[in-house]
Amino acid sequence: MDNVYLNRADSPLSASDWERIDNTVVEVARRQLVGRRFLHVFGPLGAGVQDVDYDLFTGTGQAQVAVFGETETSMVRAKRRVHENIPIIYKDFMLYWRDLETSRQLNSPLDVSAAAAAASIVAQKEDYLIFNGDEECGYEGLVNASGRNSIPARNWGEAGNGFQDVVDARAKLLEAGFTGPYAVIVNPVWYSQLHRVYANSGVLEINHIRELATGGVFQTSALKDGQGLIISTGIQNFDLAVGQDLITAYLGVERMNYPFRVFESLVLRIKRPGAICTFETGAKA
Repeated sequence: MDNVYLNRADSPLSASDWERIDNTVVEVARRQLVGRRFLHVFGPLGAGVQDVDYDLFTGTGQAQVAVFGETETSMVRAKRRVHENIPIIYKDFMLYWRDLETSRQLNSPLDVSAAAAAASIVAQKEDYLIFNGDEECGYEGLVNASGRNSIPARNWGEAGNGFQDVVDARAKLLEAGFTGPYAVIVNPVWYSQLHRVYANSGVLEINHIRELATGGVFQTSALKDGQGLIISTGIQNFDLAVGQDLITAYLGVERMNYPFRVFESLVLRIKRPGAICTFETGAKA
C-alpha cells in the first residue's frame, strides 16, 4: 500500500503480516459495528479530507398535484449548510520484537490479538459517536440531536410495552412525513426483554416489531439502560461521512518494540433530525 502516512514501508512486518492484520481489523469491526448496518456510508473521501458540508432542508412538505404543473409548491432547498470537521477515532497497540523474532524463526503465524483488541475498541467508539455524539468536540448523536421527536418510554419489563412504544413512535414519524424503512435500536436490556411471547400470539415480541421496522431491530451497548430510538432510514435523513476507513498504521520503533495505530476518520451527518424518535424514560408525554 502506497499511502505514505501509514508508514508501512518502514515497519518490520511482511506483506503477509500486514494482510493478516488488515483482515483481522476489518473482520472484528464488521462483526461489532451497529450504526453501519442501517446508515448509508458516504465515502471514503480520503484520509486528507478534514471536513465535510451538508445541508439541513426546508420545503419538505407534501408534493403538489395539478393538471398543468403550474400550481406553486414549496421547493426542497437548504435552509442551513453545516460545515463539520471529521474527527479521527484511534487506538494504539504494541507488537513486541521478541514475538516477531519468534514468528520468523519458527515460521509461525504472527499473533495479531492486540490489533483485534484495538479494532474492537475503535468500533465501540464509532458507535458511541454515532448514537451519543461528543459534547466536548461539538458533535450531536442520534439520541440527543436537536429537533428530534421523542415519546415517554413505558416499562419494557412488562410484556407488550416495547411493541406499543414502537407503534406509537412509528406513528409519530409517519404523521411528520417520515416513511420507512424504519430501524429500531435499543439498549441490551430492552433487547433481551423483547424475546418474550407477545400476548397470546405465540410469537416473540421482537418479531412483531420486525414487521414494523423492516430496516432491522438492533442492540448496542452505546445506549444506556432506558434508551432506545426508531429512525426513518435513508440518505435523505442521515449518512456516515467517512474520510479514511478503518486501517492500521505503523508508528515507529519504541524501545526496540513496535507500536501501531488502528484508526479511522468519520462523522455522522444528521440532515433531517425529525426522522428520529427516541424512547425516553421519565420523559413527559
